Amino acid sequence: MDNLHIFLGATVADAAARPLHWVYDPKKLNQYIKGKKEITFFKKNKSPFYSIKTGKVSGYNDVGQVMFKTLISTKKKSDILKNFKRNIVQNFGPGSAYWRNLKLRKKYKKIKWKMPMNGPWIHQNILEAIQNIKVKKSITGGKKVNESDGYCAALPYFLYNNSEADLKKVIKSVANSKINETYALAKFKIISLANDNKKDPIRFFVRKYKKNRYFKDVVNNIKKVLKLKKQNHKKVVKKFGKACSYPGTFMGSIHAMITSNNYKSAIVKTIKAGGCNCSRANFVGAYFAAYKGFKNIPSPWIKKTFPAKNILKYI
Repeated sequence: MDNLHIFLGATVADAAARPLHWVYDPKKLNQYIKGKKEITFFKKNKSPFYSIKTGKVSGYNDVGQVMFKTLISTKKKSDILKNFKRNIVQNFGPGSAYWRNLKLRKKYKKIKWKMPMNGPWIHQNILEAIQNIKVKKSITGGKKVNESDGYCAALPYFLYNNSEADLKKVIKSVANSKINETYALAKFKIISLANDNKKDPIRFFVRKYKKNRYFKDVVNNIKKVLKLKKQNHKKVVKKFGKACSYPGTFMGSIHAMITSNNYKSAIVKTIKAGGCNCSRANFVGAYFAAYKGFKNIPSPWIKKTFPAKNILKYI
């Protein structure tokens, strides 16, 4: 795989943001970070929903880790998707740490959360994917979940094989809506432009795809963000949505990119905006790793990121 530092950039960014994942209350977030010189890699978990060791990644990036491990352990290209699906079930399904929390996880909209559950949080997209793989059809009602899991799963694969047809198959294996596919592919186009050293990759994307029907909504939403370049990042993220879903998570990420000069400042900004910082960090981190290179990822952050060691072996 070429350009694996891009996946490393996503992984480190996710781990950096993770202890403050899903803090939607701005007063609480400000209380946690007030007076702190370093707000990345918080030693004590502050996510109100789940708690894992600092240095580990959220479920978003963990899907990418499963794909990465699949790629380095699969000899035949034709077996990658089949093996990936099997590995998804092993990593997230029955017997896993994710699955042990499933009963409590399913109650999150029905009860008032008083304290985070111990262990990782399985996303609805991945829950859907596991059940689709196991029984060949959805048994959870086929919910359309518009989150970043498809992009995260396909990011390592994109660095291995950027065929759109193949990428779509990977995205659809864990994300079941058209918006997931469209925005994931848009992210890969932008990352590719950044990696090709295009000047202002995001505006370049807008110019290149302004007449493309497939990316019509993506282009229009980027234009909305560009108009707000001079506005405060927290306010822009709040305007478009702090949650994990598209298009808000994409638009918040774009604003962090166009208002930052480097990897570190962009990720710190992403964390300070609150909400689903991990979904945004996975895109922002990959983008700046592509745009500014491996050395732009802070080396102390890499050392604090658990999955980084395995990725570094192949860079």
